[in-house]
Parts: sequence; structure tokens; C-alpha cells
Amino acid sequence: MNAIDLRNLIRPLVEPTVERLGYDLVAVEWVGGQRGPILRISVDRLGGINADDCASVSAHISPLLDQADPIRARYTLEVSSPGMDRPVQRAVDFERFKSYTLQIRLVEGHPRRRYKGVLDSVDEDEITVVVDGQAHTLRLDTIERANLILNLSEYETLAEDSR
Repeated sequence: MNAIDLRNLIRPLVEPTVERLGYDLVAVEWVGGQRGPILRISVDRLGGINADDCASVSAHISPLLDQADPIRARYTLEVSSPGMDRPVQRAVDFERFKSYTLQIRLVEGHPRRRYKGVLDSVDEDEITVVVDGQAHTLRLDTIERANLILNLSEYETLAEDSR
């Protein structure tokens, strides 16, 4: 199962519970770890989150994942804040972060898989990223991973905006 399929499977399963708890489901990621695969769920809310928030979300969504059993492999569930290299997955989030720098990796099969540039525009199902003065239009359903590349000032501004 690729990263996009996994996101599309897990998000609708856990998002209603995450939202009912008062959080925003920022990202669903499948990452490798030293002790095996990790299902990372990034959550946020106005004012930020702390370790107790992450533990609460984990305690509420873990039984949902156990019951639905969408991932047949063994994995570790990790609930965290989005952090400084905030993942961007939803069209609404791409819209929010227009003019920010993104690092993007597309799914396999594209002549070029990696981009690092400024998010210029967002359409219903695609984005335009400017890399070294050249615009590249990318379909949202081909983006395996996208993360903000923030300097400290931008990070602090985002933190202030969420208070």
C-alpha cells in the first residue's frame, strides 16, 4: 500500500474522533523507524498541543485502528504535533501555506520526484510550485509527501497565529 492509499484509508477512520476531541488532523504518515514501521498521526489545535493531548488522542484512536485493522503489518502508533517541518496534505492546508517554501516528493513513476520551492498557487486538485524561477504544476493525488521548510521567524509567526 502506498502512502496516499494509506492516508486515504486511515484519515476517514480517525478524523471524526480527532475532531470530536477538539483537534485538527494535520497528517497521516507511514514512516520507517529503527524498531519497525510507524503510523504517525499529526494533530494540532488553536493554542498548540502538548504531550497529554497526544496521549489522549492516541488512547481514543488506538481502539479504532485495532478494531478496523486497516494495516495488516505490525507498527507503532505515534501521535505528535506537526512540528517545524509541518506536513501538508490537504488542499485547505496548501491554500493556507501559499508563499511558503515546501519540500515535495511525488509518488514513483514521475520523471522528477522531488521539488523544493515556493508554493505559488492552489487549485482544486493541483498546486503550482516555483523552483528556481520555473513554475511546476503538480496534482495533489501524486504528492506522496510535502513538508514546510520554515525558518525560525516563519515558525514563530505560525505559532503566534495559532494562539
